[in-house]
Amino acid sequence: MSPPAGLLPGGSSSFLFLFLFLLGSSQGEGPLPTVVLTLLARNAQHSLPHFLGALERLDYPKERISIWCATDHNVDNTTEILREWLTAMESHYRYIEWKAVEEPSSYANETGPKHWTKERFEHVMRLKQEALDFARDERADYILFTDTDSILTNNQTLKFLMAQNRSIVAPMLESQTYYSNFWCGITPQGYYRRTADYFPTKNRQRIGCFPVPMVYAAFLIDLQKDDTAALAFHPPHPRYTWPLDDIMVFAFSVRAAGAQMYLCNEEHFGYINVPVKAHQTLEDERINFVHLILEAIVDGPPMLPSSHVYLPPKRPTKIGFDEIFLINLVRRPDRRQRMLDALLELEIEPLVVNAVDGSALNSSDIKKLGVDLLPGYYDPFSGRTLTKGEVGCFLSHHHIWKEIVERGLERSIVLEDDVRFEAYFKERLWRLMDNLELVQMDWDLIYLGRKQVNSDAEELVEDVRNLVVPEYSYWTLAYIISRQGAQKLVDAQPLSRILPVDEFLPIMYDKHPNEDYKQHFAKRDLRAFSVRPLLAYPTHYMGDARWMSDTETSTIWDDDSRKTGWSGSQKTLKDARSPSGSTAGHSFRLASRDEL
Repeated sequence: MSPPAGLLPGGSSSFLFLFLFLLGSSQGEGPLPTVVLTLLARNAQHSLPHFLGALERLDYPKERISIWCATDHNVDNTTEILREWLTAMESHYRYIEWKAVEEPSSYANETGPKHWTKERFEHVMRLKQEALDFARDERADYILFTDTDSILTNNQTLKFLMAQNRSIVAPMLESQTYYSNFWCGITPQGYYRRTADYFPTKNRQRIGCFPVPMVYAAFLIDLQKDDTAALAFHPPHPRYTWPLDDIMVFAFSVRAAGAQMYLCNEEHFGYINVPVKAHQTLEDERINFVHLILEAIVDGPPMLPSSHVYLPPKRPTKIGFDEIFLINLVRRPDRRQRMLDALLELEIEPLVVNAVDGSALNSSDIKKLGVDLLPGYYDPFSGRTLTKGEVGCFLSHHHIWKEIVERGLERSIVLEDDVRFEAYFKERLWRLMDNLELVQMDWDLIYLGRKQVNSDAEELVEDVRNLVVPEYSYWTLAYIISRQGAQKLVDAQPLSRILPVDEFLPIMYDKHPNEDYKQHFAKRDLRAFSVRPLLAYPTHYMGDARWMSDTETSTIWDDDSRKTGWSGSQKTLKDARSPSGSTAGHSFRLASRDEL
């Protein structure tokens, strides 16, 4: 199928709405403004379906939108995806201008597809200028520039930006790290300058639309305003002496025209993928984008691909393990679906285990199961005894340990349903397991996510990178367990002297600080380790708006009428040692310059 050529006429019907409300003016009703949407794509196969899906869901009449699209220098299926989508959507939009160049697939002197040469910068500047000229020739009211790694999940974004009545305005986009699509400071040489305003803006500690010296990746230009008439990407302004870079050239042009860029963060508008470095690969970029999808699944709204492009089917596997258990309460279908969606993106095939619902057990049910409290156990922070939720949690893990033994599973992963996966989860896990195999290390359990309780230094494991011997730790949200490790835990017969499962494990590897508890388990030889940095964190912490715990807030284990009367413990607070200020404490690209 050949691509649509030139200008493709779309639908001719018009749509009336309250122009007063949209633009905050007093001019009454009229047709919606016309918009040119600029789409430049190179090697964007990883993000393009989600980018296009977000565009087609924008709450704005498509007959008022023209698309200017260009793609070249591709080594992936970017051209084919665009051709498929534009062909399906051409009758919906006002016009489509489509340019595709198949050869060459790289620039001269380019070391890889993520390397930006001077020739590449200049080419992108020329394309953006061509799009700007097209919008002016078409007498469009606005032009929206969006990179294919910028996913506008908020379908009101375009209307919101128009309503700000600014010459150049951008929606703040979320990322996996401190990175976003704006600067708050710029040096006399045109480079990024850190200011005190960046993090309060990025973290929404201050809310509004703020003047900034740089926006990029997604921004709207009001072509009706006088101060945008001279804006240009190419050629650079006659007085321009900064480095040849499209965003710097445009920022200088804005300054020279006496215009002002604005950044708005009142709403959650969407996401931006953290760019990879020049030496990295398209596969690295794909993995980064998968991580962004996972973040959106947790934090919402999710990023959904277009239904008008073909998506290769996912091929989930056990990723080299005998089984991957996912514990979930039947009455928490939202958590189940969220985890299944995340694991599908990672192409991991789990076995869902219906958790024992402690809240559905009465005291006599618990006694019939042979469950009895460890003498003298009290929660170290609240002073309360065990909850039914904690009993159900322990029974759920215990059931899995027994299954591992009965099925003879040599190595398995156990996941709870509130896991936020770190970037490169699979790749780092594979590397760890290969390393363990190489050194022939004997192990029983390896934490993938946990909370270290004290501040004691932890012993590094010799000859195995990113592995430590854990001190006293909380959480059982994600761990690897061997058959022999499961056998040790079952053989300890813990149900007759039960306590929370994340208190039991440190007893079994002999790092629990309470000597009285430990005396009830004579054999404490579990060979436990932990990855560091961690590969998994909780989706939410106590204090977060969407935090909820089925273990912490249920009734007391042997008293059906006595509720805990509290909303969480020290266990559910975020670890102060978490490596960043993000929701989960990610270890993904944590250098301070990641705000760039």
